[in-house]
Amino acid sequence: MPSIYINIFLAFILALLGILVYRSYLISSLLCLEGIILSLFILITLIALNTHFTLSFIFPSILLVFAACEAAVGLALLVTVSNTYGIDYVQNLNLLQC
Repeated sequence: MPSIYINIFLAFILALLGILVYRSYLISSLLCLEGIILSLFILITLIALNTHFTLSFIFPSILLVFAACEAAVGLALLVTVSNTYGIDYVQNLNLLQC
């Protein structure tokens, strides 16, 4: 396995661990999610370039569209929570509160 795949896999694991460690603030969770999406994008792009399969070139574009939608929803949620509660704690996102 080439070293680039190992580095991308380590970036994915570190971003996943970042979500587990820094889950109290919403902005840090969103940054870790973006790290996961970017490492997956690079991995899928490298796999598409190495396989030379024509239809596999659409998958990185689909992942980028998904990442843009995830970032837009996450930032809208961050603005809403910070305007409502004044701080971006994830514990404020309890849906059972009235």
